[in-house]
Amino acid sequence: MSEVQTKKPKSGWINVAVDYGPLLAFFLTYRYFRPDGEDIAGEIFAVVRSTGAFIAASLVALAISKWRLGRISPMLWLSTVLIVGFGTLTIYTGNEWWIQRKPTAIYTLFAVALIVGWLSGKALLKYLLEAAFDGLNDEGWLKLSRNWGFFFIFLAVLNEILANALSFESWLAAKLWVFLPLSFAFTFTQLPMLLKHGLSTEGSEDEKANPPPTG
Repeated sequence: MSEVQTKKPKSGWINVAVDYGPLLAFFLTYRYFRPDGEDIAGEIFAVVRSTGAFIAASLVALAISKWRLGRISPMLWLSTVLIVGFGTLTIYTGNEWWIQRKPTAIYTLFAVALIVGWLSGKALLKYLLEAAFDGLNDEGWLKLSRNWGFFFIFLAVLNEILANALSFESWLAAKLWVFLPLSFAFTFTQLPMLLKHGLSTEGSEDEKANPPPTG
């Protein structure tokens, strides 16, 4: 097979856009429609509109992933299904409680899958992400799966604390300004371990630093 046929497409910035673009659309739409003052009806309207934008942007991201990358990772599939499911419940009931529990659900599912896989000697993160960490050996993948599993538990607990303690707008802002930086920071902390276990230094920095979707 030729080098052209086996070469993987450049995907760093596309992965970031696909994983976090819908969350940005969610945030910006809510900011646009949010009411001034204590307007309960206006608040419900803003939540419903922003959730609809979240669902639509997630489906667009799914299509872009297939079009530009030629694939849709299992993790992205699951995240989109949960966004559509919890988002639909939010729109139907007019209650933001449902969309706020989507992150808890996905973090918990990923944590259980990765930790059970690690205990069984299987690096499930490799298959969930379909990520290309060139040169990373099986031990490295196993440790990465374990570490992300425990980090997802932390994110699930943090999401529940913030969802119960903050207003919807503040919780939504935290998804961008707390969860996203935390995920990137955690990803960077894994690089020394990955390099120790054979990760190639020739790949793009975007691909190495791109965390799993945490929206």
